[in-house]
Amino acid sequence: MSAPAVAPPAATDPPRPRGRFTELNELARTTPGVLTILTVGLVLVSVLVGVLTAVAVQTRVTALDDLATRSGPLSVAAQDIYRSLSDADATATSAFLAGGEEPADQRARYENDIAQAESALAIAVASREPADVTAADSPLAILSAKLSVYTGLVETARANNHQGLPVGAAYQREASNLMRTELLPAAEELHRSTSAQVNERQDEAGGLPLLEVFLGLVAIGALVAAQLFLRRRSNRVFNVGLVAATAAALVALIWVLVATLGARANVDDARDVFTSVDGLAEARVDALTARADETLTLVARGSGAAFEEDFLDAYERLERFLRGVGASWAGFEGQAIDQLETAGRTLGPWIETHANIRTADDGGDYTRAVELAIGPGDDGAAARFDTIDSNLAEALEQTNARYTDEVSQAGNALTGAVLAVIVLAVIMAAGSVAGIWQRLKEYR
Repeated sequence: MSAPAVAPPAATDPPRPRGRFTELNELARTTPGVLTILTVGLVLVSVLVGVLTAVAVQTRVTALDDLATRSGPLSVAAQDIYRSLSDADATATSAFLAGGEEPADQRARYENDIAQAESALAIAVASREPADVTAADSPLAILSAKLSVYTGLVETARANNHQGLPVGAAYQREASNLMRTELLPAAEELHRSTSAQVNERQDEAGGLPLLEVFLGLVAIGALVAAQLFLRRRSNRVFNVGLVAATAAALVALIWVLVATLGARANVDDARDVFTSVDGLAEARVDALTARADETLTLVARGSGAAFEEDFLDAYERLERFLRGVGASWAGFEGQAIDQLETAGRTLGPWIETHANIRTADDGGDYTRAVELAIGPGDDGAAARFDTIDSNLAEALEQTNARYTDEVSQAGNALTGAVLAVIVLAVIMAAGSVAGIWQRLKEYR
């Protein structure tokens, strides 16, 4: 019997070379591979959280720096332009009433007002974008072009007044009309726009630190999850490196939270004070407007009914402001309150003197009316107005200083926070690497 045929062995495919992806995939299935991936992930989380948190805090720092060096000073410059122009107009009309050679102190005050307006205008021009200056209808362009026209009209009125020519009154009214219809509206628009910028920066600096808290919790959550994972794999309760990294994340979160909340409290206070500053600046302009109207009514010599109506409107706005702040004194403190109280007490005597001016003027005693309006007596309208104006000016200066102090304190609260976040993020990353490296060495 013949032996059965033996089948030849089946051909087998040659082993295929393993690709890089396959090797990495197999490595990822091992404990060392998982630990390596975990390390890379924690380092990325630490870096991203540190960078994003530092950027968020730096945004607040930048906004506060802008409030301190640009938006804030620009707002003050806009206030100065508005106030200086209003005072210049009031002073010029008072000086015109004196006739002939106007009092030297009034002339000096007028020139000082114009110089301050020009200086504040230069600051505003330097702080704004070129388009805000070159556009023909922009507030800065109007102020730059029309201020010299106004001063020219005042000088023409003054020259005619010195010569006793009646046409001087027409020039003075034209100058005041230019001030009220173009210059002051432009200054008011500039003030509104700068105030809006200040409010935007305050919002940026004083917002709730939601992003910073979220990022901090993400970092802490990732590190705690990594420790729980290692505990299941190694049966060890603590990992020193990860504990250090978690502590660094917790310190960063607390640091940022305390710093941003402290800055936010100062910004909120600054916001309230800024509102008071705005109201006080407008009240002072109302006082200056009323004073200019009071004297322009006399300059008009019988045709000043519109000026008298404007006087009453401005006076009522001023009275409403002082009565309103007196009810709560919100946003004011210390000497500013005393000065506002003094201004409020002087309102009554001023309106009484004004009534006497109108009685004398309407009764044909023009000389007496002018004496009551611009005379040096303590019971004259000039003295009453000066008391109100000086107290409003001092209150405004002190309230502005308080605003600046609040912004400065907000900036101090964030001092070092950006650097601290970066350093603590590096500690987080280093602690993560060191902690997992200890576990990796056990598999060698």
